[in-house]
Amino acid sequence: MNLEEITQQIIQLAVTYGTKLIGAIAVLIIGRMVIKFLTKRIGVIMDKRDVDASLKPFLKSLITNLLRALLIITVLSMIGIEMTSFIAILGAAGLAVGMALSGTLQNFAGGVMILLFEPFKVGDYIEAQGHKGVVKEIQIFNTILTTLDNKRVIIPNGGLSNSSMVNYTAEPIRRVDWTIGMGYGDSVEKCQEVIRQILAEDDKVLSEPQPVFVEVSELGDSSVNFAVRAWVKTEDYWAVFFRLNQEVYKRFGDNGLNIPFPQMDVHVHNQ
Repeated sequence: MNLEEITQQIIQLAVTYGTKLIGAIAVLIIGRMVIKFLTKRIGVIMDKRDVDASLKPFLKSLITNLLRALLIITVLSMIGIEMTSFIAILGAAGLAVGMALSGTLQNFAGGVMILLFEPFKVGDYIEAQGHKGVVKEIQIFNTILTTLDNKRVIIPNGGLSNSSMVNYTAEPIRRVDWTIGMGYGDSVEKCQEVIRQILAEDDKVLSEPQPVFVEVSELGDSSVNFAVRAWVKTEDYWAVFFRLNQEVYKRFGDNGLNIPFPQMDVHVHNQ
């Protein structure tokens, strides 16, 4: 092979791979600019949606690294490097790691969903996974509750995000329900009047969305039971609940009404 042939081959290789290299460099530069732009836009969108501050850096980093990995694979493929085997190896490794960390990944995904969609927030009183408590902290893998008797409960986010949950403080108002018993033989109208008067004197009881409800709900074994319902602001729920019970006990006696208790009549027959 003479010098002229060698020169021709070098020129041909330079033209072939030089074009690919220039194209790959152009794609790399443009891709980095696009990734930077997308990352900024994602940050703006998360700010508008009030995404949790602890989640923003992680999501931005995750999305940026994924886009960069895709860009590098694209650039290497343009140069002529075969990436099929490499991608297959990465996929197999990712599958193995995913199976080994399935529980952890489920909790992580649950934490992301909770922080994004906010079914509850710090300070809410919730019931979930058999526990009730005030949400103290929402972490990536766990949610921490503080019970009313000051116990700490740690609930994995995976189960918390995939099961039913009751949020007692999500709505601004709640309905308070009581069952008040009256002795047989007492006046139904008088009992209703006393209960309504107690609730009317409480400025925490709301007239909307419905007025106070007091009606006979059951004729029990030892009592006539009234269903009592009233609407209050969520933060006033327990204050109103306890006050009515206390006032009923005080005022029933003053108004000639009896608070019933279980009784048994014994009949004795002389032989």
